[in-house]
Amino acid sequence: MAGAGLVAIKRRIKSINNTKKITKAVGLVATSKLRKSRQSLEANNIYYNYFKDIINRMLNDIEDKNNIYIYGNESNKKLYIALTSDAGLCGGFNGNVVTKTVQQISGERENSPLIIVGQKGRMYFKKLGYDCIAEYVEIPDMPTIKEARIIVNKALALYKKGEVGEINIVYTEFISSVKQEVKVRKILPFEYTPVTFEKSHKDYIEYEPESREILKNISNIYLNQTVLNFMLNSKTSEQGARMAAMDGATKNANDLLEKLNLKYNRIRQSVITQEISEIVGGAEAQK
Repeated sequence: MAGAGLVAIKRRIKSINNTKKITKAVGLVATSKLRKSRQSLEANNIYYNYFKDIINRMLNDIEDKNNIYIYGNESNKKLYIALTSDAGLCGGFNGNVVTKTVQQISGERENSPLIIVGQKGRMYFKKLGYDCIAEYVEIPDMPTIKEARIIVNKALALYKKGEVGEINIVYTEFISSVKQEVKVRKILPFEYTPVTFEKSHKDYIEYEPESREILKNISNIYLNQTVLNFMLNSKTSEQGARMAAMDGATKNANDLLEKLNLKYNRIRQSVITQEISEIVGGAEAQK
């Protein structure tokens, strides 16, 4: 019986060692990808923040009440774009995005069409019984403006047709390698911060063509950059979550191995002690 117990423990130790190799390798890859993703995100943040300041200044100058980019359309439907991952082994990263999205659209499901980005999100929402109007998968680890433009074109077409009156993105904002936060951001109609300019600021600023025409021309560019920034945040957060999850899994594997090795040695010691006792007892019986 003891021998069978030792064999079972040895099998468990071998299995955990194999799992540990996988979690350690995935963690190392995630660490390397996280470093590259952070560099791309930091560079993009500088450009995006400057772009956002320019747009904010223009929105403060425009008084066109018919501009759908600012004042919206007549639709009461809200489109949600959920950014998830294509791969797993990243802890609660995808679950948190799905939970946040469900919280937003619960109660208004018929008026809340959904676009899913990432295979894991598609799987989660399918299990929950949610239908989507578009799915985008196999997003590269370093998203480019190409992927962002495809998503924006689909959402913007629905907005211009009046099929949706609001476009929101549910994504994970990267704060640090150990902290990420799921957020919901409305990208259309544009939201801006009122700015108090000096009385004579318009004397120094001229728009050619008019500011509303410029806004119309650069709105797509701004939306593409906004979605790209959110995608970079999401991908960086994904790698951070994966790194943390794999580090935790490797640590748990080490703890299990320590306990199993201790248990194995105790049983083995007990078996050896019993065998010695039997030998001694047999020798005494021969006298």
